[in-house]
Amino acid sequence: MAQNKNALIRYKTIDQCLQNRYRQWTLEDLIEACSQALYEFEGRDVNVSKRTVQLDIQLMRSDKLGYNAPIEVYDRKYYRYEDENYSITNIPLTENDMNVLTETVEMLKQFKDFSLFSELGGIIQRLEDKVYTEKTHQAPIIHLDKNEGLKGLQYLDLLYQSILKEICLDIDYQSFKARSASTITFHPYLLKEFNNRWFVVGRLERNKRLLTLALDRINRIEWNLKTTYLKEEFDGDEYYKNTIGVTVMGEDMLQKVTLKLDRYNVPYVLTKPMHHSQKVIEQLEDGSQIIQIEVHLNFELERLILGFGESIEVISPRRLRNRIKNKLVQAAKHYESE
Repeated sequence: MAQNKNALIRYKTIDQCLQNRYRQWTLEDLIEACSQALYEFEGRDVNVSKRTVQLDIQLMRSDKLGYNAPIEVYDRKYYRYEDENYSITNIPLTENDMNVLTETVEMLKQFKDFSLFSELGGIIQRLEDKVYTEKTHQAPIIHLDKNEGLKGLQYLDLLYQSILKEICLDIDYQSFKARSASTITFHPYLLKEFNNRWFVVGRLERNKRLLTLALDRINRIEWNLKTTYLKEEFDGDEYYKNTIGVTVMGEDMLQKVTLKLDRYNVPYVLTKPMHHSQKVIEQLEDGSQIIQIEVHLNFELERLILGFGESIEVISPRRLRNRIKNKLVQAAKHYESE
């Protein structure tokens, strides 16, 4: 067991002892109580030294743990709380504590669609009430992107549980290109979030092909307990290592992409790389820079490049350069006439 867990048990034990004012507590009594508490927790004898308990008392008295416990010695041998109502379990929260709790609550609320957080629902509500009553209302300092109106979020937990419990699914799915939905038997392996949308990666039962489904294109999901789940060690990091976004392509689409950045966008791309494979190829005299990434030539990569507008130029490969050029030409036509 970790030493910090042992320490917490000792602090709690000392606290309980000193709250009991119907007994006089010597240092030896506190040592014995701590030893007994650790024995009950671990099921084996734990040697708690005199020096350890003395340091515990010193720490509890200090501000290092935030306790500032009013522990006093009387009659030169007995320990007690100077304040009869004191306990380390009811110390007031500091302003910093409240700020941390406020932001923690906001971040926890992002995961409300998962059942593993359902038990936190009441806790989060109580935390919000506590924060509100302890300090004046303050807007969150941290703001996370979220899209409450996004379709398919109601399936997050069902998919999570399917992956956790290794259960096959029947899914009614309609891609953007399809005229109607079709039912597929699916073995889910991984939930993926990208650009505020959620996806599930798994294998089709029909041809065992890996497929990525967007949750907002799912119309229905049901358990399929008749089909044996295709279990495999799926590594999401390995699967997406050469991909920007969620569209994983074949090896023929894995290319070294060379890009020229204007000098105004160089600092942005250096501090926020487009991909982990990014490296600088050349630093030009005008402050612009040529970089290279090795990624799949997918839709998300094109969107990323187009997002830089005139600030970026695709040097190679040729087919990507031509695709970006054609898209920019078509886009410019929208502005040729008023």
